[in-house]
Amino acid sequence: MEQSIRTQPPGPRRRPPGRGAGEAAVPGQSGPPESRLRSASGARTGPPALKRALQRVLAARQRRGGGGTGGGTGSGSGRPARLTAVGTGVAAAAGALAFAGVDRLLFGGLGVLFGLGYLVVCFQLAVRVRYSDLAAAPICGPIAFAAALVLLQPGPSQGVTGEVVALAGGLALRAGWLFAGTALAAAIVTARYVAQRRHRRARLAG
Repeated sequence: MEQSIRTQPPGPRRRPPGRGAGEAAVPGQSGPPESRLRSASGARTGPPALKRALQRVLAARQRRGGGGTGGGTGSGSGRPARLTAVGTGVAAAAGALAFAGVDRLLFGGLGVLFGLGYLVVCFQLAVRVRYSDLAAAPICGPIAFAAALVLLQPGPSQGVTGEVVALAGGLALRAGWLFAGTALAAAIVTARYVAQRRHRRARLAG
């Protein structure tokens, strides 16, 4: 007993390293509270949890953006806005009347500028119409062409019969532009239809 007291060095007894005054060990737990918190947070936010969170975010974005390849806006994925059948008719009328008005204002009639504008309008309609309303592009174009002739074709008003005769004459004189624009729209929508059908078949086969 006296020997053990002599061999013990004088002064305060040393504490075990790695544990401060405020890091007392809790019975049944191995390690200080900070290390336990770090391990718990690392387990919650580790790579598997982060991967699952990213997958949920991507799935929510796909649902909001509309994953279908048909119509829809698709603004989140960078696709151009698609026109419905009503939107296609409004765009066709607005474009044809705008080009006809500019042509008449600058050149006093409906000539080459109106014909070129009609081609541009038909192209845009066929490209931007949504898949479920493809037939609207080649139909709305000629209607807008005829409406522009009725409203902005120069000539005196001669009643209903005179308007019909003037419209028939205007369509006959500009039949080349009318057929070219309508054929362009029909070719584009047909190509889109065929490409979409092939894409669906390939996706189902794969």
